[in-house]
Formats: sequence, structure tokens, C-alpha cells
Amino acid sequence: MELGLYTFADVAPDRVAGKALHTNQRFKNLLEEIQLADQVGLDVFALGEHHREDYAISAPAVALGAAAAITKNIKLSSAVTVLSSDDPVRVFQGFATVDHISNGRAEIMVGRGSFIESYPLFGYNLKDYDALFAEKLELLLKINREEVVTWRGKHRPSFDSLGIYPRPFQEQLPIWLAVGGTPESAVRAGTLGLPMALAIIGGMPAQFVSFTELYKDTARSNGFTPQLGINSHVYVADDSRQAGDEFYPAYSAMMNKIGRERGWQPMARTHFDASRSAKGALLVGSVQQVVDKILYEHELFGNTRFLAQMSMGTMDHKKIMRSIELFGTQVAPQVRKAVVT
Repeated sequence: MELGLYTFADVAPDRVAGKALHTNQRFKNLLEEIQLADQVGLDVFALGEHHREDYAISAPAVALGAAAAITKNIKLSSAVTVLSSDDPVRVFQGFATVDHISNGRAEIMVGRGSFIESYPLFGYNLKDYDALFAEKLELLLKINREEVVTWRGKHRPSFDSLGIYPRPFQEQLPIWLAVGGTPESAVRAGTLGLPMALAIIGGMPAQFVSFTELYKDTARSNGFTPQLGINSHVYVADDSRQAGDEFYPAYSAMMNKIGRERGWQPMARTHFDASRSAKGALLVGSVQQVVDKILYEHELFGNTRFLAQMSMGTMDHKKIMRSIELFGTQVAPQVRKAVVT
């Protein structure tokens, strides 16, 4: 099973052009995180795309290009590229460029996004939410397969027999489909034969088993081998109490900020600790606790990849670096020893 990290590169909003000091430092910290993840032998590092003041990454391919130049082995992916409000040609070209800089380590994880700011920002109507994604995914997959493309569509201008360059260093770019839990998304991923990534950030992981089985059954019935990734919130410390005490303040502040926008109930420490239970969605604890929960989820899903989101909110950079070190040097080896894929 592949093990890795993903982040949205959370920032404290600067708001003042020319003096975005926190954002500038966040990018420096981000590159240190990716470099450390590579050094400790993790398999993947992924960056989410957002268009909000509290996240630094709006152009994942640019940041991944910088990471490609200072790493050697780790795969570099988006998590996710909001394809509905982007141009598939430019997405492909950006990640093909990262693929060359990294000597074949680029991936794309596409999705419709968990926030909607990019739709009005780039002139798209939310009423076309699903139609935009379906059409643009079709074009991206076609570009990935074919060097010279003819395209007819409703939401993106048509063109005839045009080459799309650069072609990637790999024969094709790996493209993952990130989903939010709707059956239609699982069927789409399985029908197209795409690897599927599922983020579990609340509730009980066991409730998603039927959803992942739908994906696997659909993939196999269409002649494909399913590849499933699970993405979760993770923080590792030297002991369980330390992990909870260090992660809770930044995590709850971030979740409550989003919760106020979406009408969620505020998160209290009791809710946080309940989610850290043996079968809950949060993987926050000691090395052994995190190992046990990753293996528990693997028993549920038979996933081939697990990505941890640990750099969240206003978490101290040094603490995140320590968590990455523990995840790479202690958690990952135990998980790999226990799981044969």
C-alpha cells in the first residue's frame, strides 16, 4: 500500500498585497515538508487547489514544479484539481511539465471541489456543476491518450486536429478521481477504470464500505482492476495525549470556521476525542494508534493507497515536521510490513 501526505497549505490570511509574509513563509514551509516526506521514504505528496484566503494553493502544478526540483522519488499529485472550473488542456500541460521536471513522478487527482469559489471566479454557473465536470474529464482523458485531438463540447471551445504539448515523460499521466461519497461518483470512476480517492473526514469509516464496494464491483464488471485511495486527517506524536493536545486547537478552529459557513454544529473537545476512537475517522495519536487505524481501514476497504492530511490550520511547522518524520520512519514501515498488496 502506498502511503503519503496531502495538504491545502493553510495560511493565516495576509490580505495586504506586497506584504503577504505569512503566505511567503508558508510556501517555504511547504517545500520543507515535501522534501522531508521524500527523505523519509513516503510514496506520495499531494496539494489541494482552493481559491480562498485561508489556503495558499490555487495553482498546484506551480508548487509541485518547485517540489519536483528538490525531491528524488516521491510522487507529486494534486488533491484535487478542480477540473470543472479549469481548462483540461492547461491542466494537462501543467502536469506534463511537472512530469518532466520530476522525471516521471507527476499525477493528477481531479474532482469537483469541496468549495464553490472557483465557479463564479472563472465565470461558470453552479447549475452546470456535474455537466462541467463530466465533459471536462472526458476531454482530459482524451488528451492523455492522444497527442493530436479533435474536440466538440458545450462548455469548452471546440478544436480540430490540434497537438497538445508537451507530452508527459510517462507514457500517460496517472489520473485519479476524487469523490465525495455519492453513488454516481463511484460508478463513474469504476466505469472509466480510474483509480478512486475517497476522503473520510467525519463519521465512522465503516459506513463507506458499501460505497467503495460499488466502485470495485463497477470497475471489475468493466474489465478494470480497482485502485482505491483513502484520505484522512492524521497527526502523529510521541504519545496519544500529546497528539490530541497539540492537534485539537488548530484542527477545531479550522473545522469550526468551515462549519459556520455550512451550518455545522461547533466541534467541542468531546467530539474530537470521540472521533479519535478505535473506529472513528480521526487518526490522531501515537505511532501505534495511527498504525492500528490505518490497518483497520485497510481491513474495511482493501485500499491500495492512504494519504494523510496533517498540516492543517495554524499548526506549528516544527510539530508538523516531527509528525511527518514519525509517519515516514515509524508508521509507514509497520503498515507496509503488515499489508501485502
